[in-house]
Amino acid sequence: MDVLVIGSGGREHMLVKKLNQSDRIKQVYAAPGNGGIATEAICVDIKDDAIEELVAFVKKEAIDWTIVGPETPLTKGIVDVFRREGLKIFGPTQAAAQIEASKDFSKHLMQKYHIPTANYQTFTNSEQAKAYISEQGAPIVVKADGLAAGKGVVVAMTVEEAHQAVEQMLVHNRFGSAGASIVIEEFLEGKEFSLFAFVEGEAVYPMIPARDHKRAFDHDQGPNTGGMGAYAPVPNLDPDHVSFTVESIIKPVAKAMVAEGHPYTGVLYAGLIETKSGVKVIEFNARFGDPETQVVLPLLENDLIQVIEDVTSSIDPKLKWRDQYAIGTVVAATGYPGSYKKDVPLPELSDDSSCYLIHAGTKQGEMGQLVSNGGRVLLVGAIDNTIEKAQTEVYHYLKRFDQTDHFFYRKDIGITES
Repeated sequence: MDVLVIGSGGREHMLVKKLNQSDRIKQVYAAPGNGGIATEAICVDIKDDAIEELVAFVKKEAIDWTIVGPETPLTKGIVDVFRREGLKIFGPTQAAAQIEASKDFSKHLMQKYHIPTANYQTFTNSEQAKAYISEQGAPIVVKADGLAAGKGVVVAMTVEEAHQAVEQMLVHNRFGSAGASIVIEEFLEGKEFSLFAFVEGEAVYPMIPARDHKRAFDHDQGPNTGGMGAYAPVPNLDPDHVSFTVESIIKPVAKAMVAEGHPYTGVLYAGLIETKSGVKVIEFNARFGDPETQVVLPLLENDLIQVIEDVTSSIDPKLKWRDQYAIGTVVAATGYPGSYKKDVPLPELSDDSSCYLIHAGTKQGEMGQLVSNGGRVLLVGAIDNTIEKAQTEVYHYLKRFDQTDHFFYRKDIGITES
């Protein structure tokens, strides 16, 4: 069969790689793809949220399945449109994608159905928001209600910092309509982890847990990013906490979405934290997370397209996992998550059988070489029997980036516990 992957990042490159392992796949397409994806799929010059163009392409090429990577097309209703046209697509409807698109929707759902999460309030008025912060004290978390490309969350360690975040979002309109409403919630202390699940209505098929590193610099310093690296599974994670997450968080959320009239189909991402009072939800995403996907899918033994067909047909896919560890470290453009240069030539990316490369912000340059085209440029991953061996392989490969000041990477992915 022919499959289209929508998106242009590292998550989508990982999906392309995984699909290409299937003997059921004839051709993988990507829209729009990136420089690395172009070596493994046919890239189509259509933006990921150009829904009508994507529908026309899928019909013209008789694509059998479409898999949506990023959140934007989901929140614009791509699944609804494809379904109306009788086209097979894997992902949640626009209504179901609100679980990511609106922090207020997500928090209200959790509150209504008694799913553990941080206490919160939602505001549109800056003075009321500041008064609430002054009353609650710091540390405290300020979040843009809508989608802000992973940058709409401020973990404020002082009241002044929280007030500044409110000003940026509600007064200075930093995130546009995404920040027209903000959620302010209590600061939760503990170790974070992520758990994905394939979901169809009330049926939930959990994957293995992963942990990503959000802060830009070593020892979890610097600003929040879309993720600087990840590893899976998480060696020191209490198995009871994983069971609790599945039984008391993911399954109840799936049931809640059905009860609310927005049944969920696709991958549900739960961002979680182990607190002294138990596991709580930080956020939900309506799709595979990035960069966790780049360390979870390499450990999945199943054929991904078969899993998708089984899940959407209400058949247990019987997920099987390699008894190994995967670790991935992101190479980012210097300056990320702030301003940075594009079109910087990449060092020679020679093949290394011990590592795999996942491209995110890359494209073909005018001279045919790969150049940077985003903040997070690529991820170097490795799989081995111990997390230490996988780390050694990744960091040996990454030395080639030490000769340039145009890129940086964290030296402690999987080493320090975030």
